[in-house]
Order: sequence, then C-alpha cells, then structure tokens
Amino acid sequence: MNKLLFALFTLLLFSCSKAETKAVLAAPSFLTISATVYNDSSGNAQFEVNATNATNYELDFGDGVFKSTTENKLLYKYSKSGKYQVTVLAKNNAGFVSKTINITVTIKLVPYWSDEFGYTGLPDASKWGYDIGTGDNGWGNAEQQYYTNRSDNAFVSNGTLKIITKAEVFGGKSYTSARLLTKDKFAFQYGKVEVRAKLPIGIGTWPAIWMLGSNIGSVGWPACGEIDIMEHRGIELNKIFHTLHYPGHSGSNGTGGTFIIPFVTSEFHVYAIEWNASSIQFFVDGASQYTFPNNSNIPFNHDFFIILNTAIGGYFGGTIDPAFTTSTMEIDYVRVYK
Repeated sequence: MNKLLFALFTLLLFSCSKAETKAVLAAPSFLTISATVYNDSSGNAQFEVNATNATNYELDFGDGVFKSTTENKLLYKYSKSGKYQVTVLAKNNAGFVSKTINITVTIKLVPYWSDEFGYTGLPDASKWGYDIGTGDNGWGNAEQQYYTNRSDNAFVSNGTLKIITKAEVFGGKSYTSARLLTKDKFAFQYGKVEVRAKLPIGIGTWPAIWMLGSNIGSVGWPACGEIDIMEHRGIELNKIFHTLHYPGHSGSNGTGGTFIIPFVTSEFHVYAIEWNASSIQFFVDGASQYTFPNNSNIPFNHDFFIILNTAIGGYFGGTIDPAFTTSTMEIDYVRVYK
C-alpha cells in the first residue's frame, strides 16, 4: 500500500471511530413510557419504557419507591388505591431525559379474618386467647387490674363481646378485667382493620384496641413495634389516641395523634387503620384522623396480632375514681381486610 492510500485509510478509520464515539456519547432521546394497570384490584401495573441511547432507566412510582433497571419492561405492585405520578429517567454517561405520566390504581380489599360475635358464651377460643395476671412481670404499665379468663370479665351475648372491668379484690389487686389477643392464633402483615366499639365510662378506665409485632418473643418491646388503633382515658372523656411505639419512641415518647369525638361511652364508633409499606392511616367512623409514614427501617413491616383490653389506673389511666364499681367495653365486630 502506498503512503497516500495508507494515509487516506487511516483518516477514514479515525473519522469512523470518532463518529461511533459521538453516537455512543449522545444523550438519550425519544423517551416513551406506557403503563397498563391491572383491572383485577391487585395493585399491579406493567410499565414499558424506551429511549434512544439509554443504558438504564430510573423510575419513581409516585408512592415513595424508586427503582433502577436496564430492562424496558417492569411489573410493580402498589399497596393501596390512589392517583400516582410516575416519572422515568432514561440515562447514559452523556446525560438523561425524563418523562412523567399519571395513573390511577384501584385496590379492592376483601374480608380476610373476622369475629362478628354472633354467638353466646366465652370468646371463640380458636380466635382469642388471654393474658392472665397483673402484668407486673414486664408487660404491664402499673395498672391496678388483674386480668382473668373468667366469664365475669369477658363474655359474648346479644351480638357483642363485653370486656367487663370490676372493683373487686382478686389476685392481690383491687380490680379485675380482661385482655384478649389473637397471638399464636391469627396474625397478618398489611391490610385494613376495623373495630366497632362502645367504650367504658369511668375515671381511671383505659380501654385499648391495638396490635403488637408477632416477633415480640424474640426481639422484645418496642423492637417488635406497637400500633395503638384506639386508646381512651376515662379522665379525658371523648379524646381518642392513635399512637405508634418503636425503638426511640417508647412510653410517653410514642408518635401519633388525637381526635375528639362525642359520645364514645354511649354510642358505637368504628376505629380503623389502613396499613401498608408506605403508611399507616388511622380512621374514626370512616374519617381519616392521622397518617404515619411507614418505611423499611422501622418495625411495621411484618406480622402483627390484635389485642382488646380495658386496663384501669396505671401510667396512662391515671387516678381511679374511688366510687368506681364496674364498667364495660362492648365490641360489635373485629374485621380484617387484605
């Protein structure tokens, strides 16, 4: 090959190499994104993204979750109904291009577990167990009741569960009551809980509808997490407490909100939560009262069991009316949806 031909060949090769380099380094363009939301109430949505020159994609699903992928198709499952703004970035080393679409996801919750209390007698033993005693061995809060499994303190009749607190000397305490729980019988992760209840009256009473992490036996409290769907103090009539406890937020340092509603001791109200990976939302009679932002770093992403009880006195119940004799919390139903 003569020198002229060699020079021309070298120049052509270099020019082609530069052209190829420029093509590789061009920023992504012509980005498209489409979404197919499944109509089976599952929360699933299929996304398809395409862009010229993209080496990877980053998606913001609009619910606080982000994902990076090199694939053009991605299936994502939303945990609750809502309208979501989804943003995708198509990227390479030269830059990026973005696009946003809006989608609507509808998830229908279906009944998963319940007790409608449509029977007479002791609470259903296949669904409910009891904590027995004073709680002085670690799970109490200095309350003044002795929890029993007697029909005197927990009984089902006329369509409701009655948890009865009495002034009587028993087991070294001056009061008795009951604390029912689904531990080792039923537990679940995520969903909706509804409890229709009429609360006991009396200064010193402390009724609660709440949940504890099923791993409490291995990690202890508050590492297991605690979700207080409803707490009430007789000394603060009609003030409902929604509280969460977890490491750094135990005792009086719990995180939550309060809500005033009339006639809690004379009328039934529905206390509920909707719980998923991104939030725990508290409701009274269908109205949202408080929303807690859930995330993977706190202990609200595993199985929990349900507890129903009335305490009296203690750190939260406070001073007990010396004239107190008896009072009842009535539960019309407990329902869990998934």
